[in-house]
Amino acid sequence: MPPPPEPTAGGRPSRPRPDRRRLRAFGAPISTAEFVGVAAAVFAGLAFAWTAATALGWVAPLFLPSPMRVILRFNDLAASGKLVDDTTVSVYRITVGFLISTLFALPIGILIGCYRNWEAAIEPLVDFIRYMPVVAFVPLTILWTGTGDIQKFLIIWIGTFFQQVLLFMDNVKSVPRDFVNLGRTLEMSETRILIRIVLPSAMPAIWDSMRISLGWAWTWLVVAELVAATSGIGYRITTAQRFFQTDTIFAYLLLLGALGLTTDQAMKLAHRRLFRYLRAR
Repeated sequence: MPPPPEPTAGGRPSRPRPDRRRLRAFGAPISTAEFVGVAAAVFAGLAFAWTAATALGWVAPLFLPSPMRVILRFNDLAASGKLVDDTTVSVYRITVGFLISTLFALPIGILIGCYRNWEAAIEPLVDFIRYMPVVAFVPLTILWTGTGDIQKFLIIWIGTFFQQVLLFMDNVKSVPRDFVNLGRTLEMSETRILIRIVLPSAMPAIWDSMRISLGWAWTWLVVAELVAATSGIGYRITTAQRFFQTDTIFAYLLLLGALGLTTDQAMKLAHRRLFRYLRAR
C-alpha cells in the first residue's frame, strides 16, 4: 500500500503527488478530462502549425490555404445550402450502403466462424475477392447500374462486405472454447449454444469490427463520388479540383473528418452503453 501523506506545517495532510509511473504504465487508465485535454492539445498543435506555415509563406496558398480562408469558405458553403445538401446525400448513401453490407456479412461471418465446413466453402472465395482493388470495380459498376445511388451502394458493399465477413468470423472464433464446452456439458443444443453463449460473447468484438469497417465505408463512398456522381461530398471535391479551389477541398476534407470522428465516437459510446458488463468485469 502507498504510504500515508505527510502532514504539512499547519497539521493538514499534503496532497499526494501524481504517480508518474502510472501514466507510463502499459494500459494505465486516464480520466475523461485527461483524455479530452490531450486530444484537444493535439488538434490545437496541428492548427497552430497550419497557421504558422501559411502565415510565414512556407507553402503557397494555392496548395495550402490558411485556416481562416478555409473557415470563411466553409461558412459560404453552409450559407448557400450546398454543404447541407452534399452532407445529406452522402450520409444517406453511407447509411444505406453500410447497413446492406453489414446485414449480409454478419450471418455469413457467424456461420463460417462456427462451422469449419462452411469456412472451407466460403473463406477462400472471400479472401480471393477482397484482394481485388475496389477502384477497379468503379467503371464496371457504372456499366452495370449507371451513376445513381445504387452504384454507390454497390461500391460500399464491395469495399466493406468481404472485410467484414473475415472480421466477424475472427470475432466468433475468439469466443473461449470453455464457454462452448460448458454449454455442451449442460446438454444445450448447438442452436442454443450459438444464441445464448457464442453471440453474446462475440458481440462486443463484432461491434468494434463494425466501427472499424464504417471508416472503410466512408472511404469507398467518397471514391465512388469522386469518379461518377452529380452530388455528394466527393463530387464537390472533384468539382473544386477542376477550378483549383483548394479552400473548398480543405473545407470538405475537414467536414469528412468531423463526420468520421462523430460517427466513431457515437459507436464507442454505444459500445459502452450496450456492453456495460465489460467495464464491471
